[in-house]
Amino acid sequence: MSQSLVRAISARKNQFSLGFYYRCLYSKLLHSQDQIIASNCSNFSSLGFNSSVRHRSHQNRFCSNLISDLNLVRSTNGFATVSDESNVDNGEKLVDKKPKIFYKKPIDFTKIDANLLPTVMLMGRPNVGKSALYNRLIRRREALVYNTPDDHVTRDIREGIAKLGDLRFNVLDSAGIETEVSSGTILGRTTAMTANVLARTQFAVLIIDVRAGLHPLDLEVGKWLRKHAPQIKPIVVMNKSESIGSLDEVASEALALGFGEPIAISAETGLGMTTLYEVLRPLLEDYTVEMLNDIGSQDDVLTDENLSDEIDEAKLPLQLAIVGKPNVGKSTLLNALLEEERVLVGPEAGLTRDAVRVQFEFQGRTVYLVDTAGWLERTERDKGPASLSIMQSRKSLMRAHVIALVLDAEEIIKAKCSMTHSEVVIARRAVEEGRGLVVIVNKMDRLRGRENSEMYKKIKEAVPIEIQTVIPQITGIPVVFISALEGRGRMEVMKEVTDTYKRWCSRLSTGRLNRWLRKVMSRHSWKDTASQPKIKFFTQVKARPPTFVAFVSGKTQLLESDIRFLTRSLKEDFDLGGTPIRIIQRVVPRAPPSGTGGGGSGNSSSRVVQRTTSDKRTLSA
Repeated sequence: MSQSLVRAISARKNQFSLGFYYRCLYSKLLHSQDQIIASNCSNFSSLGFNSSVRHRSHQNRFCSNLISDLNLVRSTNGFATVSDESNVDNGEKLVDKKPKIFYKKPIDFTKIDANLLPTVMLMGRPNVGKSALYNRLIRRREALVYNTPDDHVTRDIREGIAKLGDLRFNVLDSAGIETEVSSGTILGRTTAMTANVLARTQFAVLIIDVRAGLHPLDLEVGKWLRKHAPQIKPIVVMNKSESIGSLDEVASEALALGFGEPIAISAETGLGMTTLYEVLRPLLEDYTVEMLNDIGSQDDVLTDENLSDEIDEAKLPLQLAIVGKPNVGKSTLLNALLEEERVLVGPEAGLTRDAVRVQFEFQGRTVYLVDTAGWLERTERDKGPASLSIMQSRKSLMRAHVIALVLDAEEIIKAKCSMTHSEVVIARRAVEEGRGLVVIVNKMDRLRGRENSEMYKKIKEAVPIEIQTVIPQITGIPVVFISALEGRGRMEVMKEVTDTYKRWCSRLSTGRLNRWLRKVMSRHSWKDTASQPKIKFFTQVKARPPTFVAFVSGKTQLLESDIRFLTRSLKEDFDLGGTPIRIIQRVVPRAPPSGTGGGGSGNSSSRVVQRTTSDKRTLSA
């Protein structure tokens, strides 16, 4: 084949490909860019692309100019559009820029990352139903709700994700605001904390009690909002309106606040949630569209729905519950870990009532901290918020992955023992629930000076030994000595917590376990080899906490001493300290004798099935 024929075929092929590209481009933009395409197509017909070999650079340059002039916009799934722009450099190579994302209404809030959702704070004077509305929005009973006209149940800022229809936003439950209080009191400190959090909030809902009408304190709260958050125009909500016939009088009084028409709702029954949705939806959409367009990066907005299903359990979010007796420094420890004044602290015992859940990042891992109320034994005299706080602390312990038990160094010196009865109950309940355990000795700054140097050394030496004696179910419990007030030891605390969590999520292969079992059983002394059960197979069936199954043969089960020996060997050989280990026994049925008849074999198999179901036993260690 001659070279001229080869060049002609190549030129024809390039001409066909380029013409096909521009026909597709023309058809795609036909409806939205009629005038622009007509003008560019007239230019295209006058340029003459018959010889594509000679005019290839001119074609590429024209292709780039056409795309940039048209500002081609293609829709993606959901509420975003992608603008594709490309340029050509002097080397005649097509360079693609990163696509820019444009967001528009309507917004699908369910597909937005939780960290980018707008924030709405619930505000008002005490006892108007802020916590009840918070529970209604998050669809869970997390905030304590109790009718105490002369007391304040909520003292800390609670945060959650509200689910109002298809709306999603961060909702904050605040303490009751009283402007005429001194700064040193509890109410003064809670009001100051609310003002600090309000500065980082985009929207607010001002709640009034429709049964009491417009209270003078409501007007004071309105003035306080104008002073501390002039950029926010709150939505006025009239709560507890389920039993009120006519709301016109109260609604006209609420106009005196100067924030517009009020909305009648009932947080207890759900009345008026549709109206609240219709008011919130346009406000949240406008803010979200503006915020997402400012970010302009698709990777930072979308949720993690497209991630792989195979996720390492040790990389999942960590749930850490801080528990202990009242006034041992649990809230101070949470503030030290977050490095901010997130919860209310003070010298008063029993200051924390709600279990406050806070999210933060530590070395690339998401950690959920839960600050619980002081753990006390519930008695018949405990009624009201105190009783609810105790129940909520116990629920937080059951939901957590790792338990941080906080002790007071001064109380240890006074009582001359490491743990009191209440603290032993907390530790043993954590073991029974299968949670990882870390012991933290706080207030070590009180033992400074030469006169306390020996006492300081004795505590550091004696406390780990005594804790191991009191809680023999778990070996190798980590003990950290810190000063939460000064922030000393916070990194050691998080290191021990994450290490305990990794051990709690650890998985061991079956082959490795059975090789380990042969070595362990070789150094274990059996009293009677004929009647002693033998472990035929050993495997791990689940993690969080590590749970193992021992398949044994014999007429009897493993003794308690054998279970303790296996548990101790697992923790020493595989570094599983501070983690409860569960071992389940299952009997391996024996094969029937070969010389028995049909009837005998049937009776034997039925006896084996009975024994298998009755000998199954779970032991926790």
